[in-house]
Amino acid sequence: MERAARLIARLKLPSGSVTPEDLARAAWPLAVGKTVAAHTRVFSMVRNSLIVEVEDSVWRRQLFVMSGQILRKIEEVLGSPLIGALEFRVGLSKRPPQRAEQPRPSADEADRIEDPILRRIYIAKRKRETA
Repeated sequence: MERAARLIARLKLPSGSVTPEDLARAAWPLAVGKTVAAHTRVFSMVRNSLIVEVEDSVWRRQLFVMSGQILRKIEEVLGSPLIGALEFRVGLSKRPPQRAEQPRPSADEADRIEDPILRRIYIAKRKRETA
């Protein structure tokens, strides 16, 4: 796989069209993998520090321990030492709690009969009596 920095250099884009932050955002999921990328989000880049939002303090602690490995992997993906430090902040909200849906009360009393055969017999009998 060709390094992103070399590929972008070959495109001969006008200077300033791709910022270091854009490169860092693109490299993040490749460097950390799908699982970590699903629980994190690149927030911004200040000077040479990449600020990453994480779901909770457990993710923050684990990624902080792995920050040296992540920096090396990002450098490997980009092909240059663009990022000097990583900062992890708790900020992403998890999926909010949701209410359990109550089953809607049935208008037909036959729906309360669990056995399908008995339910059909009951409906047929009721039809004959009301006809």
